[in-house]
Amino acid sequence: MTATDPALTALAQGWCSLSLLHDRIEAHIERALQAGHDLSVREYSLLDVLSRQHNGDGGHLQMKQVADAVVLSQSATTRLVTRLEDRGLLERYLCPTDRRGIYTNVTPAGLRLLEKARPTNDAALREALDEAAANPQLAPLVHAVESLHAPGAEAA
Repeated sequence: MTATDPALTALAQGWCSLSLLHDRIEAHIERALQAGHDLSVREYSLLDVLSRQHNGDGGHLQMKQVADAVVLSQSATTRLVTRLEDRGLLERYLCPTDRRGIYTNVTPAGLRLLEKARPTNDAALREALDEAAANPQLAPLVHAVESLHAPGAEAA
């Protein structure tokens, strides 16, 4: 294949459309979360991921798992955790069975903020998808996103 190969061109155009959809959705949600709750998309995502932890085996996520879940490097995730900890939304403590491990939990204040912000996030996502669906270039991608199911929601 060459750089001018139609298959590569179509692939690149598809990737550009997917990137455009992502950027539009993220920007729309960012504006809504900032305006309503003084949260960034990354901060919201981190609170959401950490709020789903539980006690018991495999209940707490390691920082690498958290970083993967919020699509950031480990160092960027650590800085984000520190910012939210400084705001009283997260707390860190040593793992009781392995003093090398550090757990991060959402504080009651963080859970309250997340509860208030979740409807804003969901509404902004719906608005962004509806807006993108009006664009013929993005409509097939919106349909694909809407057809996805949450992991474990249905057996295949």
